[in-house]
Amino acid sequence: MTEPKGASANEAGKAWSGRFAEPVSDLVKRYTASVFFDRRMALQDIRGSLAHARMLARQGIIGGSDLDAIEAGMAAIREEIEAGSFAWNLDDEDVHLNIEKRLTALVGDAGKRLHTGRSRNDQVATDIRLWLRDAIDAVDGLLKDLIRVLLDVAEVHAETPLPGFTHLQVAQPVTFGHHLLAYAEMLARDRERFADCRRRTNRLPLGAAALAGTSFPIDRESVARELGFDAVCENSLDAVSDRDFAIEFAGAAAIAMMHVSRFSEELILWMSPRVGFIDLADRFCTGSSIMPQKKNPDVPELARGKTGRVYGHLMALLTLMKGQPLAYNKDNQEDKEPLFDTADTLIDTLRIFADLVPGIRVKPDAMRSALGQGHATATDLADYLVKKGLPFRDAHEAVARAVRAAEARGCDLADLGIDDLRGFSSLVGEDVFSVLTVEGSLAARDHAGGTAPARVRAAIARRRAAL
Repeated sequence: MTEPKGASANEAGKAWSGRFAEPVSDLVKRYTASVFFDRRMALQDIRGSLAHARMLARQGIIGGSDLDAIEAGMAAIREEIEAGSFAWNLDDEDVHLNIEKRLTALVGDAGKRLHTGRSRNDQVATDIRLWLRDAIDAVDGLLKDLIRVLLDVAEVHAETPLPGFTHLQVAQPVTFGHHLLAYAEMLARDRERFADCRRRTNRLPLGAAALAGTSFPIDRESVARELGFDAVCENSLDAVSDRDFAIEFAGAAAIAMMHVSRFSEELILWMSPRVGFIDLADRFCTGSSIMPQKKNPDVPELARGKTGRVYGHLMALLTLMKGQPLAYNKDNQEDKEPLFDTADTLIDTLRIFADLVPGIRVKPDAMRSALGQGHATATDLADYLVKKGLPFRDAHEAVARAVRAAEARGCDLADLGIDDLRGFSSLVGEDVFSVLTVEGSLAARDHAGGTAPARVRAAIARRRAAL
């Protein structure tokens, strides 16, 4: 008797092969397979499967001997994966079927019973949430590391004057420590965003099955507790098709990378010989193939470039989901590579910057010299006149004329004589020069959030406590 064509499909071991009269073509196998990127979720898949199996046994859906066999088989598979000896097979398409097939080979029918009451739809949704939860925890730890080293350097330079800029023009004096604290604040907000994302990620889809739930008497809440989820997804259709958490993570990652990119841009500018405020350790720079004198800030430049890569992943995930009807669609397989690469890029970037920041060599003389260009204490003179009783707009005009005179003479505002300054306002007294110094300007900003050295140190202490 001639074997029907479907037999060859069954021999391939596909979970659905009995439905088809011919096997999947090799081209389609390669096109649809995800095992070579989703296998990084293997340990999460095992964790989820064990929790599911224990629940099935507690509910009397599978026997105790089946559970024992599943647990022993999964332990063996975990050892193979961690040792790098697990044989990943393209024919088995994804991480889930690869593990299930290996389990069945090891323990027989017990392995076949594991999938009772679940679908790959809720299985993959669970695995990716478990994986992302671990990634968020890693990101949070690295954000804390980067904040710590920023605080360390800020503390050393709590009194080091630096020009503060607006429009890339010298504006007012700040301290280098105060400037670094701005980035610590940005990263602290990033931690808040990732914490929010983690809360919404930490809900269990397992038990939604393919899309409508299951007819077996499962206990989803017990699985959620075992896996450390805060709650279960409330709607089975949404549970298997939701990828908001992945988009939210990519959005938070894009903002965090934007912060690193802004810092990178400043490091690049500051390191330029035309500015010369800092130098970076050699291990974060490269030379030129033709110009022997060059020391290029490659790490900040590449971080600036990789930020665009993460932005692209965010847009890819939004586009992936925008036209999908409920419930699960094969499109969702495309969520993993952008999500994985986003996490990898962010984690690598944060790790390297936590190493880079302590090696920043500050050049205080260059910073102070730059403060002599651009009349950085002009606002202090205006404030001085206001405190003497002059309306602010009149004080602003008087100081603007003084600045114009100083520029005409090619000197700083503080280099004008007392008679010159009185020519712009009769309220100017001998005490004016104390407010025109850089130190006087810094000390005057003595309020919460200000750049006075005492306030900078207090802000560092608060931020350390918040960690």
